[in-house]
Amino acid sequence: MTTAARLIKKYQRGNTLPHIVARLAQLINDDNSTLRDFEEIISLDPALVGRLLTLVNSSYYGLVHKVDSVSRAIALLGMKNLHNIAVTDALKGMFTTGKGDDGFSRDRLWIHCAATGICSKMIAERIFSINGDDAYLAGILHDIGLIVEWQGAEEKFLQAYRQLGDEESDIIELERKHLGTDHCEIGYLLAQEWQIPDSLCKAIGNHHSNMDDIQPESPLGILQISEYILSQLGFSVKEGIHIVPVSSLADHIQQNIDEYTVLAEEIPDEIERVRELYEH
Repeated sequence: MTTAARLIKKYQRGNTLPHIVARLAQLINDDNSTLRDFEEIISLDPALVGRLLTLVNSSYYGLVHKVDSVSRAIALLGMKNLHNIAVTDALKGMFTTGKGDDGFSRDRLWIHCAATGICSKMIAERIFSINGDDAYLAGILHDIGLIVEWQGAEEKFLQAYRQLGDEESDIIELERKHLGTDHCEIGYLLAQEWQIPDSLCKAIGNHHSNMDDIQPESPLGILQISEYILSQLGFSVKEGIHIVPVSSLADHIQQNIDEYTVLAEEIPDEIERVRELYEH
C-alpha cells in the first residue's frame, strides 16, 4: 500500500466519505436514471435538502416564485450542479474553522477551495463558453489531499506547511520530504473513489504540474489559471504565496487580459456569496 493510500485509510477511519456523493455520481453516469432517482437520494439528507432549497431560492437565481420542492429544485439546478452542491457540503464538513498551529488556517484552506471552484466555473463559462460544472468540481476538490494530510498526519503536515513560502517553497517537494507523498496524489485517489470523471481526476492529480504544453481550455489549464488568479487576489492556501503560470497559460491570459481583469474584479463578491451560504 502506498503512503497516499495509507493516509487516506487512516483519515477515513474517523471521517466516512458521504455515501450520497458516490451515489449521485453513479446516477449522473447512468443514462437510465430519472429525476425521481435523484430526489430519493437527496431526500435522505435533510441538511442537504435545506442547502439545496436555500441556494435555489437565493438572490443568485432571482426566481420570482419560491421553490419548496426537491424535485423542482433539481430540475432548475440540473443534475451536475446538484452533485457539486453535495460535494461542497461534504467538503465543508471536513473542516473545522479556526486557526491551528504554525499559522495554518482551516478557514483559509476552505475559502481557497471554494474560491477555486467558483473561479474555475467562471473561467470555463465566460472565457471558453463551456459548461462550468466540471470545472467547479475540479476546483472545489483540487486540494482535498491537504485535508487528508492535515487530519491524518498533522505534525508532519505542519512541518511542511511551516516551510511553505520560504526559499524552499515548492509544496510538492516539501510534502514528499516530510510525508512521503503529496496532496495531488492523495487528491487523485480520493477523486477516483468519489467516482469523479477521469479527466477531472487527472487535473486534480496534476494541478501543480509545470508542463509547458497545457491547453488553457482543458480541465487542468482552467484549474491552473484559476489558482494563478486567486494567488494574485490573496486567496492562496497560505498568505504570501504567488503562482507563476507556465508559458502556454501566461500567453493565453495576456491575450485575453481584458476579459480576465473583469472576471477577477467580480470574484471577491462571488466568494462572499458562497461564504454566506455555507457558513450560516
